[in-house]
Amino acid sequence: MSDFSEQLTKPVTEDEQVETSVSSGTGMHFPWLQKQLETVVTGGKKKKDFAQTTSACLEFIQEALLRHQWQRAAEYMHSYLQTLEDSDSYKRQTAPEVIWKLGSEILFYHPKSNVETFNTFADRMKNIGVLNYLKISLQHALYLLHHGMFEDADRNLSQAETWRYGEKSSSQEVLINLVQAYKGLLQYYTWSKKKMELSEFDEDDYAYTSKSQNMLSQSCKTSVNICALIKVPGVWDPFVKSYVEMLEFYGDQDGARNVLTNYAYDEKFPSNPNAHIYLYDFLKREKAPRAKLISVLKILHEIVPSHKLMLEFHMLLRKSEKEEHRKLGLGVLFGVLDFAGCTKNKTAWRYLAKYLKLMLMESHTVWVQEEWNSRKNWWPAFHFSSFWAKTDWKEDTALAFEKAYVAGILLGKGCRYFRYILKQDHQILKKKIKRMKKSVKKYSIVNPGV
Repeated sequence: MSDFSEQLTKPVTEDEQVETSVSSGTGMHFPWLQKQLETVVTGGKKKKDFAQTTSACLEFIQEALLRHQWQRAAEYMHSYLQTLEDSDSYKRQTAPEVIWKLGSEILFYHPKSNVETFNTFADRMKNIGVLNYLKISLQHALYLLHHGMFEDADRNLSQAETWRYGEKSSSQEVLINLVQAYKGLLQYYTWSKKKMELSEFDEDDYAYTSKSQNMLSQSCKTSVNICALIKVPGVWDPFVKSYVEMLEFYGDQDGARNVLTNYAYDEKFPSNPNAHIYLYDFLKREKAPRAKLISVLKILHEIVPSHKLMLEFHMLLRKSEKEEHRKLGLGVLFGVLDFAGCTKNKTAWRYLAKYLKLMLMESHTVWVQEEWNSRKNWWPAFHFSSFWAKTDWKEDTALAFEKAYVAGILLGKGCRYFRYILKQDHQILKKKIKRMKKSVKKYSIVNPGV
């Protein structure tokens, strides 16, 4: 792309200040904007101060990035490099990180950019911004991964893994752990491919034994690289999943369970729905007791009440003999349908229709009333309007039927949604609608005709 990356270590000369443009080897054109920036006008006065010039240039770059004007951003970037020579020591120290973030964004999206240009820019920035060496190396590796260059990414991470600057700080240690973990993720990728190849061989085959030993060696390297990171509080989903898969493959169920339990329950770690999902899936594979599965999903319900696993959670609660679980099973269904993204979830409506009838048959009217009281002011418009009755019937008659049943129980046969569906002449659902009418008359929690 540009040679704004090549200008990073090159001081600005007087000849370059009067030059009007610079052409790169890739055919890109970069006007030298020093004169323009020196004559930025505000309130009729020229800004000649160096800090004001670079500040204005930064604003131009940000505006160009927001508008996805990559060529324009690159042109301004060429001039912004002078901030590396700022007399303010703080600005001079922070400049490399700003330049890296802006420059890498431009190079990633610019239509004339390529991997070679990005590599050159990244290598130069590592030398200029030594304090950001690890961050730049990591982002550089991710860029290479994005382009499918796994070997180059691995080599890049290996170099960063051994890099040290001054005394080892805590932040530097976390970054080193992260670099090592991504290296472990690349090793996991290799291990995963070998695992697929292994399935093609017979266990008695010599090739099977050879490949299996090779995989074990690979998994040991991966474990070492990932272990340190997942002990540090944070959200490490891909690393945890990869590590647990390998532990399970080699039969270390206890190790896998400990990793997932710590990831989900350690108070030092941030709240993370995926941590509880991974633990639940693992316990389910282990055929853990229902009580254990319920305890995991109960926390997930508190964090994400609309998660697709909540329907599974409802079925577990429904089968429980504990009254508190059966009551919670009702609240879980109402909770799912509180969210706009779940309004057309036919399974959720079917479960709620059946469960409402069951609860009322078992004389748990109070439970139903408790859930409905907090929703009766907004659910009718949210779910049971005439508009939704017509739309649902047109798009999915089965969904409309389930919703009408729930509407009839909660709002009575005077509900608009219920009345609209009741009037429809549908041969397949005719008998069901007739039964629904009788059931609603019997189990509705409001007075008939309301």
